[in-house]
Order: sequence, then C-alpha cells, then structure tokens
Amino acid sequence: MLGTDIIKAKFLPRDYDVFAGLDVDKKHIDVTFSDHDQRMKSIKIPYSADHLLAYARRHYPGQPIAFAYEAGGTGYGLYDQITAAGYRCLVVAPSMVPTAPGQRVKTNRLDSKKISTALRGGELTSIHIPSEPYRHLRHLVHLRDTFVRQATASQVRIKALLLFEGIPFPDPQGRWSTNAWAQLRTLPCASPVRFKLDRLISMATFADEQARQTARELHRFCRHNTELSSTLELLMSAPGIGRITGTHLLARIGDWRLIRHVHQLPSFLGLVPCEDSTGDAANRGPITRTGDRRLRAKLLQAAWVAIRQDPELDDFYIRIYQRNPKPMAAQKAITAVANKLCRRIACILKEQRPYVLRDASSRTTKEETASPQGETRFPAETSAPPVP
Repeated sequence: MLGTDIIKAKFLPRDYDVFAGLDVDKKHIDVTFSDHDQRMKSIKIPYSADHLLAYARRHYPGQPIAFAYEAGGTGYGLYDQITAAGYRCLVVAPSMVPTAPGQRVKTNRLDSKKISTALRGGELTSIHIPSEPYRHLRHLVHLRDTFVRQATASQVRIKALLLFEGIPFPDPQGRWSTNAWAQLRTLPCASPVRFKLDRLISMATFADEQARQTARELHRFCRHNTELSSTLELLMSAPGIGRITGTHLLARIGDWRLIRHVHQLPSFLGLVPCEDSTGDAANRGPITRTGDRRLRAKLLQAAWVAIRQDPELDDFYIRIYQRNPKPMAAQKAITAVANKLCRRIACILKEQRPYVLRDASSRTTKEETASPQGETRFPAETSAPPVP
C-alpha cells in the first residue's frame, strides 16, 4: 500500500514514467496514458478500478504511474482503490485544469488527454481528500441544508399564495411563529386554495422535522467520534460559532492538521478580496466567493453574533465601518469581521486551544497592533493569551 508520507508529498513529474489522465462518468472511464517522450495512448474501459489497474499493470509493468481525474459526482472511491494499489492519484478541481482559450471541441477522450498532458507538465494540484469520518459528516451536513432549503422554499410559496389571493399573513411582522402556523391551518379560503395551502404546510412541516432529526443525528455522530467531538468543542468556543456552523466548518475543512497558515482558511472560504495588481498599483475588488457559499453565509451570520460577544471584534467592525461609504459600510465591515473570525478559528485548530475573550481592562492596556503585512498581532502575556 502506498505510504501516507508518499501520498502527502509534493507531486513531482520526474518521479514518474507514465501519466494517466482519466475522464470518469458513471459507466465508463476514458484514459490517456502518456510518457516523457510524449507518446500517448487512449482507451475506453468500463467504470471499474479493477479494469483500470489490470490494464496499467499489464502494459506498464514495473513503471511508476501517476493517475489524475477531475472531482465530480463519482466521489472518491476510484481514488481509494488506486492509492490502495500503491499508485499516486490526484483528484483535481475542474476549474483548475488548464484549458486552451480557443478550444471549441470537448469530448471525454480529449478531456483525458488534456488531464494527462497537464499532469505530465506538473500543472495540476490535488484537492484534499477527506477521510471517511469527514465524508460521512459532509453527507449529514448537506442533508440538513437540503431540508432547510426545502422548508424555506415551502414558506416562500405559502406567502406567495396568500399574496396572490389577497389574504393577509396571520403575523403582522411576517414571522413564522407557533400562532401563525396555527392560524394558517384554520384560515378560511376557497376549497382549491385550502387544498394547496394544506399541502404546502405539510411540505414545510415535514422538511422542518427532517432537518431537526438530521441535526440530532449530526450531534450524535460527532459525540461518538473522539476527534470530531474535541475539535467541535474548540470551534464552539469561538464567538458566534454554534453547533450547526461548527459541524459545517468541520465537514468542509476536514483534517485541521493540513492548515499551514491562518490566512489559508478565509481564502479557502472565499472571504478574501479579488486582486488585479501590477507594479506599484494595487487594485482590490470584492471577495472571491470561492468555496462553499452556504458555509460562507453561515460565517457572515456568525460574525454578527461575534461582534456582540467579543469587544475586540466589535471595535474592529466599527473601524472598518467608519472608513467606508455608508451604503456599503455594514456589508464590508461584517465581511472583514468574518475574515478575521476565520483566521482566529484557524489559530484555534492549529494550536488546539479554546478561544479566550479579553475583558475591558485588558483591552485598554494591550492594544491590538497590525504588522506591515496586515496580520494581526498581540503583545505577549504571562498568562494564556487569547487566540490571535
């Protein structure tokens, strides 16, 4: 079996003789094998790692082979089987595979050739492959989010139906209170409208209950895994981070040991500004919005809670708010707080220690300073300092 140290080592094309680019769908795998002499061979085989590995052993015996394919709906099963057989395999993000601007023909064979060529040239970087507990955690997180979206969609449809029929919503503030639900179930209206309204209420109620059950299963799953449980407790020590946002962070980050520096996490979650700079001119735009948009939305909501709990984050929010035009000041400031919160979460995970809030007296004597690179620093303390 391929050692973990080899799997995690940087991919160097000179260490391999053959480069296999795979284009995978649910029935077939299109494979292009190439070598340093630019000899290429393309084949199409059934979707089976056993067929792929048997062909590789038969035609390239004793030669180091590197495989690569794009991340997609087929998951990581192919990766698991290839690496278990002792081969190097890269799973790459489709958006990061180099493509010629003038390329107007796309087929599975050409895609496999493109991946093989890019792999041979060292132009591909593998995504992090989560271990089994984190994969299972992702399933539960995605399932809960699915039910929440379905419940929200049903609520929107209910309000749209009432608006179309000219029926006022039971709650004047538009809130979905227990009393509002009770009045909706007895609201007088025409028979077809009543039937549609009852079905929408049933859909919303069902989705809400399924979301609650999934949240309980998330809690149970994390509680029975020592690493997940301890890491989740550390995450929840940060202001604004509850169990739902914490489990989503865990599912998306995966193994916290792979975090190299604190700026990596906000970049991964799309909370850093775009930049198009040249020479001495720095031109920064809106945030990149890469990564999981649902998690990014949860972190922005967590930032609003964090500024009410952490005086330092509140001061930071006010400073950013005051230096921006009023129409966009709040949005820019809270996004900056979310970025800062992500960096502090990265520190929590890297150092494996809980978040500690400073009291008011500490803030007056130990002011936060910024390094030339913009990284937040705190003066050294004799006692355990808060996470920077």
